[in-house]
Amino acid sequence: MRFAFIATEKAHYPVALLCRVLQVSRSGFYAWQHRPAAARTFQDQSLGLEIAVIFAESRGRYGSPRVHAELRVRGQRTARKRVARLMRIASLRARERRRFRCTTDSNHGMAITGNLLARRFAVLAPDTAWVTDITYLWTLEGWVYLAVILDLFSRRRAGCIWR
Repeated sequence: MRFAFIATEKAHYPVALLCRVLQVSRSGFYAWQHRPAAARTFQDQSLGLEIAVIFAESRGRYGSPRVHAELRVRGQRTARKRVARLMRIASLRARERRRFRCTTDSNHGMAITGNLLARRFAVLAPDTAWVTDITYLWTLEGWVYLAVILDLFSRRRAGCIWR
């Protein structure tokens, strides 16, 4: 870690000064520079690519335990903590499942209107029975609420409100 810092900062400061400040030997730094990368580093890079592929296939839902399980299914034997470390280095973090939140308050003291339609959807005249529904849609600008009113006689939209 210290040698990597020295390698990045040697363009701005002398190597001797950096080595003295970080308390490492100059010969150790130059030996590190010419030493080939460890085999474990190459294994981590290839394993990191496999982890990224599995993470992308799960659309960002899998954390390290599930990625580890998928690696085992694919015949790759490795430790779960190694998978977690490589995911942390690559900034791969699973999206959390959205908590269910009940938004209906049925326990209120307001008057409840009776069912006037009683599932009789065949209407003989226009403008005698309307039905409505409300929904919400996610857009790039935020939530959009859409309310639609239908005339049961013509089955056409009588009104539409969105906000």
